[in-house]
Order: sequence, then C-alpha cells, then structure tokens
Amino acid sequence: MTSHDSVLDKDGVRLTVDDAVATVTLTNPAKRNAQSPALWRALTEAGRALPGSVRVVVLRGEGKSFSAGLDRQAFTPEGFDGEPSFLDMARGPQDELDATIAAYQEAFTWWRRNDLVSIAAVQGHAIGAGFQLALACDLRIAADDVQFAMRETSLGLVPDLTGTHPLVNLVGYARALEICATGRFVHADEAERTGLANLVVPADQLDAAAQDLAAALLTAPRDAVVETKALLAGAASRTYEEQRSAERAAQGRRLRDLAGISD
Repeated sequence: MTSHDSVLDKDGVRLTVDDAVATVTLTNPAKRNAQSPALWRALTEAGRALPGSVRVVVLRGEGKSFSAGLDRQAFTPEGFDGEPSFLDMARGPQDELDATIAAYQEAFTWWRRNDLVSIAAVQGHAIGAGFQLALACDLRIAADDVQFAMRETSLGLVPDLTGTHPLVNLVGYARALEICATGRFVHADEAERTGLANLVVPADQLDAAAQDLAAALLTAPRDAVVETKALLAGAASRTYEEQRSAERAAQGRRLRDLAGISD
C-alpha cells in the first residue's frame, strides 16, 4: 500500500488518493456529517481535484452515521453565514434560484462520470441529502445498521439533489414514490433485497468491504470498464436496437484498441 496523499481537506470533506483509488470522507461526525452549501462546494472541488490516475472513488462518512442530511441551520430564518437563506432564495428571481440549486447539485453529479466507478460506503443514518449523496454513486455498500430515508417531502420540499432518477432506476416508481412520500426508513434487509445496496455487511467490516470492491473493480482493463459503464448507463434511454448498435460501436473501439489500431 502506498501512502495516502491528502489532496483536499476543508469544510467537512477530505480527499485522499492512493494510486488508482481515491477516498472522499465526510469528516464532521459530531454533527453526523450534516450537509451545507460549503460542504457541497468542497465535494464539487474534490471531483475536480481527482488525478487522472484515479479509477475508483470510495465515499464514506466518519462516525456512527454516513450523513444525517441538510444541516438544520438551513431551516432557520438567517440560514448559514454568508449564504442565501431559503427565504431569500424564495423571494429572489426564479433564474437565480434555479442557478443556486444547480450549483448545489454539482456536488452530486460527478460521481457518475464514465471514467470513474464510485462506491458509497454507508452506515447509520443516510437521510435526505445524505440518502441522495449515497444515490449519487454508482454502487452502494451498506452496513447492517443503515437507515435510509427521504425526508424532503415531510418538510414540504422535494428531493432536488439528483436523487430521484437513481432511486426510481434502482427500486422502481411505486416503491420510490412510497419511500419519498412517507419519509419512512429503509433498513439494510430491504436495501439489499430491492437493489438499493449491492452488498450489506456488519458495520465493523464496511471499510474493508469497500476496499475489496474497489480492488475487484481494478482487475479489468480501464478502457473496457469505461466503455461498459457508458453502455450500461445509457441503456435505459435507448431502444433495444439502439443499444445493440451502441454495443457494436463500443466493441469496435475495443477491438481496434487491442489490435493497436488507433481511431
């Protein structure tokens, strides 16, 4: 194992890189890794700071909970220091509100880049923004004490941090609607049964399981994994015939590359 080089450590987010595996850690266990606009900016920065050598990103949270969601300070009239409060945002122009939310969403989008495979290692509470951050990753390993919940609807809001698309893809429309509309907890057994979690392990084995999965993802040649991820990620929006065509094109690129013939 080479030493972990710390690339970024700010606002509750630490990025370390160990050859082809990067680890993004939420580092505020005292607040159960509650989220804020500053944390979202740091997550966005972490994505931009990844060296090109990184193939797998593991996302984890220190302490008993992965992330208990949006910091409650967001719901106070003054909000966070130096940030627009929810009331200010609501009173402002629609295009400014849209741009603000779009900037927040950037923290949740880069995990699905085709050149990476991302793994969320989730223990304890993953609520609201915490649930959506776990959903932002390609794969999820859950500890047996995991509690997923989408609480936005209960607060009169909607999940807007990119969580709705992957949730429906993973568990289907009816279950996604019921989870969001009731705000109930999804525990480990249901998460594994419905495909929300790829794997459930005892809490003390969570980090080791994430590292094992990361190592397994590194065994195949990088370009083959990148092409396969792109194929699978695009499958839902293509017809069967379009997907057949995409498979042929991707395989053509792989065969020419393996034969040493560049495009």
